[in-house]
Amino acid sequence: MDSYPRYFSLEQANQLLEIISPLVAEMLATREIILELQPKLEPVLQKAVHNGGSLISAEALKAFGKLKDILYQIQQYDVFVKDVNSGLIDFPSIREGEVIFLCWQFGEKEVGFWHELEDGFQGRRPV
Repeated sequence: MDSYPRYFSLEQANQLLEIISPLVAEMLATREIILELQPKLEPVLQKAVHNGGSLISAEALKAFGKLKDILYQIQQYDVFVKDVNSGLIDFPSIREGEVIFLCWQFGEKEVGFWHELEDGFQGRRPV
């Protein structure tokens, strides 16, 4: 059986959403900043190779650092960020003696799905 630092009941996972959901919202907002900067960033980085940087590259580094910090904060709760693009989070759990993941995606009111470890999002089933 796979081993994780913590296993969540459905109730515990839903309670943790009060903390996780705002962090995921912040993660998605930071991702949008990075995506907005992306088209401007390549030419700036090409020039920065020769002259030491720019405001856009500094802004991008700040956004990447913020995203890294948010991911670290979320992971401190022993959950897994499975998709930064959609805000997909897995909570290790036990179902009928087997390790599974309770699955939540940003925008859902509560944890309402689960899947086998190897199935991922495509194998989600209602709890």
